[in-house]
Amino acid sequence: MKGSTQLLRQVNPSWIQDGRITSQTFSPTPKDDKKVSCYDGDQITAPNAHDHFVVGLGFKSVGVVSVTVDECQSMDLPALPDPAPFKEHAVIDFEGFEKGEIKRKAKELRIIAEQRDWLYKP
Repeated sequence: MKGSTQLLRQVNPSWIQDGRITSQTFSPTPKDDKKVSCYDGDQITAPNAHDHFVVGLGFKSVGVVSVTVDECQSMDLPALPDPAPFKEHAVIDFEGFEKGEIKRKAKELRIIAEQRDWLYKP
């Protein structure tokens, strides 16, 4: 992945408040092992990623937002390919950060994604 690679993140319906995405969009949950799943935008388009997530995997998403590899790395968050689940899969790695730092970094990523706006919203 390049620095400009967009990391496509699916937005769960519960992560919308007052029409805006919440920082939960970029917050790892306990089951995530401090890694946020996303799609490598160099390998798949936002509409195709959404279709794969909703139809192929059976999860809920109201649309796709993104941050770039460089934007993650500017916050000391590695963005890495993780093709084990499927070839376009990537992760944003929050390993080594405490809960407060994770929350702050997730909020910063949310702001970046919100400024970029939705890449895809069915």
